[in-house]
Order: sequence, then structure tokens, then C-alpha cells
Amino acid sequence: MGFVVSPNAKSWIRVDANSHFPIQNLPFGVADLGEDSQVLVTRIGDFAVDILGLIEGGVLAEYGFDEAEGFSEIGKMNFVELRRGLYDLLREGNPKLRDNSKLKKEVMLPAEELRMLLPMEVPSFVDFYSGIHHASNVGKMFRPDMPALLPNYRYLPVGYNGRASSVVPSEVPIIRPKGQTKAADADVPTFGPTQELDFELELGFFLIEGNEFGESIPVAQAENYIGGLVLVNDWSARDVQRWEYQPLGPFLAKSFATSVSPWLVTLDALEPFRIDGQKQDPEPLPHLRRPRLNHFDIVLEVSLQTEKMTAPQIISQTNSKELYWSFAQQLAHQTSNGTPTEPGDLYASGTISGPEEGMFGSMLELAWRGSKPIVMNETGEERRFIEDGDTVRLTGYCVGKGYRIGFGTLENQVMPSL
Repeated sequence: MGFVVSPNAKSWIRVDANSHFPIQNLPFGVADLGEDSQVLVTRIGDFAVDILGLIEGGVLAEYGFDEAEGFSEIGKMNFVELRRGLYDLLREGNPKLRDNSKLKKEVMLPAEELRMLLPMEVPSFVDFYSGIHHASNVGKMFRPDMPALLPNYRYLPVGYNGRASSVVPSEVPIIRPKGQTKAADADVPTFGPTQELDFELELGFFLIEGNEFGESIPVAQAENYIGGLVLVNDWSARDVQRWEYQPLGPFLAKSFATSVSPWLVTLDALEPFRIDGQKQDPEPLPHLRRPRLNHFDIVLEVSLQTEKMTAPQIISQTNSKELYWSFAQQLAHQTSNGTPTEPGDLYASGTISGPEEGMFGSMLELAWRGSKPIVMNETGEERRFIEDGDTVRLTGYCVGKGYRIGFGTLENQVMPSL
């Protein structure tokens, strides 16, 4: 069973109404404290709470946590119980931590001062293509004489296995990649830095448990394996991709960097924001049919800031409800052939675009292959793709009555090729 915090619950820690991290959230992350010291933390308001410090301080023993465990070693039920114990310590009226000034000083860390790492170590990475409006837009651009969606799109979650070694946290600089490109009027390709660097607005999920070799995960049970969701920016080199992707798909154009937000937001925290999602027509085959509400109403935004700007500019606003295939369906499809999975495996949703301009999840769409450049209001600069020095910032949140459940931000600055 999960653990959903009441929308009326309050903490003894002051939390702003617009904060992404009220007591109803309590996400998990990993903070780097220096000198090879990494600790599992939760987030409430402006503070990260050191969970190892709480365990060593003895205040989580009644929930079964009397010794430190690594994130990937915490099973699903212990994961739920850990969050329940954190809620109890932080809820309004509980003096156990509130009145322990020594322990409170040790474990309550200013979140903005921390260097956050990936929420989990990533043994494998899979990228899906489940944003139907993005897939349609790409089809219209590159296959104008054919249907926008290929015949398999509505029957299975299209995806590919990517590189786990280039998954990086927020605030890590993205080095402009090099690759082969071929101009339309050229006889041979050239090698050099991409001229069409792009972001991709995505959500991702981490596994907290895996399946055995040869076993499948039924769609009705898939969410039991998911630890939580994160923001994902799956960077792309569009000109490299255009030349290399046929006939086998993404390679160098996608493998150079995928960035992930630091806070793993649990499905329990997102429970009040479940929705049915888009109607799937035709109905999926039986092994992929949705047994329950397994999409979420998450507001998503992209901002861009050039080196000349003093503040970021929002360039896209959309919602996770625009995904055609749910996270449960994605995982069920991945394992339907018996593929084994592991704790820490990362799955990205694919670019999430809405049906209208201003709701697109990539520069490829927002500037429509460069034909409609985005104007930065503060400086008058134009952007067709991402340039060196630009910072891309993603954020996402659910809106409740008097509170938000959010992911914080994911931001990375682009640096010149080496």
C-alpha cells in the first residue's frame, strides 16, 4: 500500500504556498557534501533533510530504519515506510525533531547551498517517443508526403535503448557535441560541432525494483516497480541526427548528454493528480491496456536565458497529459519480451508537446526547423536552436488546493565544443 498525505496537512517548517516542496511531496534526492560524502535527503520548503542524520539520531527507528541504507537497496515497501516516517517527523505538532535543536541543526540543510547529484545511479537508460504531438510535428516536417504518424505508433510505445554513461544532473554544463553532418547541396558529409543543438522536454521515471531475466511486468503491476518521476532534458543534435539515423535510429545525435532533475517525486505524492489521459484509438493489445488512471496532470515549462539576458524567458508551456502512452505502458512494453531491469534504470517519456504553438517541447518545433526564430524579448536576440552560453531551464508542478507538488528545476548551460 502507498502513503498519500492529506491535502490539509501542515508542517512545523514554514513552506511558501508556491513552493514545489510542501509536506505533501517529500521527494528524495542525493546531496554531495564534499570529501566523498553523499547523503540521501528529502526536501521540504527551502530545506533538504539529511536522512542518514535522522537515522543516526535515532528518530526513524520506529519505522524500521535504525541503520543507513543506500537508495537502491531500499525496497518498495521500505521506500513507502521511509516517506511515512519522514512525514511523521515533519508534521505539525510533532516535537520529536522540532524541539531537538542539536539534531535539527545537523540535519536541516539549506537546499540552495547543496550540490545535488542524480537521484539514483543509472545502470540503463531508455528513451521513448510517447508525446504524440511531437511525433506528429516531426512527421509533418520530415515526411510531408506521408501520414504524420507511422503505422506502429498507436499500437506500441516506440523507444530505443540509450547511453546511461552520459546521464548527468542539473547544473552540469553540456558540451556541444561533434558529429557528421551533410548539407542538402553537398556531395559528402563533414565533421564538426553541431549547428542545430536542441533540448527535449521530457519526464522520466526511475525503477526502485527490477524483474528477472525472461519475466514480463504486467501493465497492471508496472507502477509497483517505479520509485518516482523526474524532469528529463534529452538533448539532441538535429543535423547530426538527420544524417545518421537511417536505417537504425538515434546514435551520436542523442548519446552525448541527457540531464535529469535532482528530486525524485513519488507516485504517492502525485496520486491526487491522476487523470485518464488521451483516448487510445485503436485500443491497445491486451498486454498494454490501461487498467486504471495512470497519467498525471503536471504543468511543464521551458525557459531560455542567453548570456546577454538578466533573467530567463519562458518559451514553452505544456502538460504531461499530452503523452499518448503512460509510464506503466512503457515499462510493460519494455519487459514484454522478458528484458530484465534493475533498480536505478531510467526511462524517459519522449518529448512532450501540446497541440498548439507555444506548447511545443523542442526548438525544432518552436522555431519550426528554423523558419520561425524565437525572439528574446529582453535583448532582441533570435534563436533557431540552442547556442553556446545559453541556459535551458525546465520545471514542472501539479496544482492542488492551496499547495503545489513540484520537481524544482532542471537547468544546464551549453558550452563550446572541446
